[in-house]
Amino acid sequence: MDLLMRMKGMDGEEEVELSEFESQVIDFFCDGVRLLGLPKSIGEIYGLLFVTQESLALDDIVERLGISKGSASQGLKSLRDLGAVKVSGESSVGRKVFYEPDVELKQLVGGFIKEQVMPHLGSGEKKLENLRKQVEEMPGNAKSDFYSGRIDRLGRWSKRARFVLPLLQKFLSK
Repeated sequence: MDLLMRMKGMDGEEEVELSEFESQVIDFFCDGVRLLGLPKSIGEIYGLLFVTQESLALDDIVERLGISKGSASQGLKSLRDLGAVKVSGESSVGRKVFYEPDVELKQLVGGFIKEQVMPHLGSGEKKLENLRKQVEEMPGNAKSDFYSGRIDRLGRWSKRARFVLPLLQKFLSK
């Protein structure tokens, strides 16, 4: 049974804790971001927004997840940059900004590819070129031949990724 637990906060106001179901959904997203090498807080924030019916303000996220305001702010910025979270409105009282998740797979994957993967591929090309030069300067021996083969393989992988990733983005946008 999914019980919603309530308790009194230090200020005497009633706080709503996460239900078992909400916690499990958040854990699901934390596992996902861990695989991608992103901070756990990003998974927690996205998971909370995903499983919450109403839009949430920064303070709501901090309170519900028990994370620092700085971590929540940075996580929201990262999620917005990825296109995974959008602003859903602002209140005139206290100038609070409210957030909601973008639940379209194309946005999530597309944003991740655009913001995380493609820049890495670009900088990877420069690194590969530097590695090629280093291998060319090595004396001709079995080790330099081995390194040359590995650098060639990395170059092919990079070329394939630059070809496949835009196709993946396009495929997911349909």
